[in-house]
Amino acid sequence: MSANTIPETSFEADARSIHSDGEHVTPGVIAIGVVIGRTSEFFDFFVYAIASVLVFPTLVFPYVDRLQGTLYSFAVFALAFIARPIGSIIFIAVDRAYGRSVKLTMSLFLLGTSTVAMGFIPSYESVGNWSVAILALLRIGQGVALGGAWDGLASLLSLNAPEKHRGWYAMLPQLGAPIGLLVASGLFAFFVAALPTEDFFAWGWRYPFFVAFAINVVALFARLRLVVTPEFEDMYAKRELEPAPVVETVQSQWKAIWLGSFVPLASFALFHMVTVFPLSWVVLFTRESAGRFLVVEVIGAIIGIGAMLVSGLLADRFGRRTMLGTIAVLIALFAIAAPSLLDGGDVGERLFMGIGFLLFGLSFGQSSGAIASSLSPQHRYTGSALTTDLAWLFGAGFAPLAALLLTSKLGLAASGAYLFSGAVFTLIALGLNKQLAKRDIAR
Repeated sequence: MSANTIPETSFEADARSIHSDGEHVTPGVIAIGVVIGRTSEFFDFFVYAIASVLVFPTLVFPYVDRLQGTLYSFAVFALAFIARPIGSIIFIAVDRAYGRSVKLTMSLFLLGTSTVAMGFIPSYESVGNWSVAILALLRIGQGVALGGAWDGLASLLSLNAPEKHRGWYAMLPQLGAPIGLLVASGLFAFFVAALPTEDFFAWGWRYPFFVAFAINVVALFARLRLVVTPEFEDMYAKRELEPAPVVETVQSQWKAIWLGSFVPLASFALFHMVTVFPLSWVVLFTRESAGRFLVVEVIGAIIGIGAMLVSGLLADRFGRRTMLGTIAVLIALFAIAAPSLLDGGDVGERLFMGIGFLLFGLSFGQSSGAIASSLSPQHRYTGSALTTDLAWLFGAGFAPLAALLLTSKLGLAASGAYLFSGAVFTLIALGLNKQLAKRDIAR
């Protein structure tokens, strides 16, 4: 079905009536909507990630030791990334049949509901293995919803950005990651510090999950404000952002999708190596309090925000591909030193987090720009969604599990080797992606 023949539902009409006020949508307005949307998604992501270290090993997996319970938690953690491509396939079909407003409303409602419901999970002591099953089911729900939450706004922002500032506007959607981490870590740090351990495990840990629904409601309205605007619909009608059939897109763009999924691998691997994994390391192998380290993560998120802003300026000056390759080399060097830094006491830990978040901000800030750069216009929307799903699956889905498992068996140095391999794959993908290189030269 063509984008032009999608029937207008009553929901679409109501949304258009509320939000279409004739105001021209500038790149700045688009950026605000994108940042709010990405922040809500990453907040949900980090709330689960932090709880997978602090809460679920005790609440859901008390029948094994803390290390094994954390590994089980990280295995459940990976389910969302496996489910995410399935969500994209389902909701692209919804998009083609009923429109993007319906798709976004359904997916964000599922995301918010799945996340809030996690705050009501009963303990293993209360319901036995049903606790594990419920957690896994809700985590899959998060993954399916995240696949459906792809709205094309990042592509819209890129297409509307001034030619000489594409790197800057490609960076803006990525700000949602450190902002989401900042809010999630701050909330958990507050409850860990303010409550006795017994109260935290009884009810305190649940509140960050409840906050997720309110944030998702705000994000939904911010994104609906854009997807029903005339400018967005005009691009949609011109096939710049049309949800093409998945099978057709894969058949036509499989090489670009495959290579594109590996371009941000170093950045996505580093993403978890400076957020989720070090928290598990601190809780399991050191005497440092979790609350104190969460404050360190808040500071790291602020560093990441600053580095992302710088990445936009550097990409516009030197080119996105050049910057991604350079940062991948720096990440590889960091991977060699990272284990010694993380195991180097307070000073080493601060250096690990500071350098790690600096590199994370510089690399992650441009990772979205690399994903869609070599896709044909008519397949950009669907192809970008699938490429993003695969990039997260390969680069991040199993990162905490693999890093902690390798560390527990082979020592902390093995986690550095894992990160190093991600940097190598990024460099290989950049070298093979000739079309991305041509775009970079032509800038």
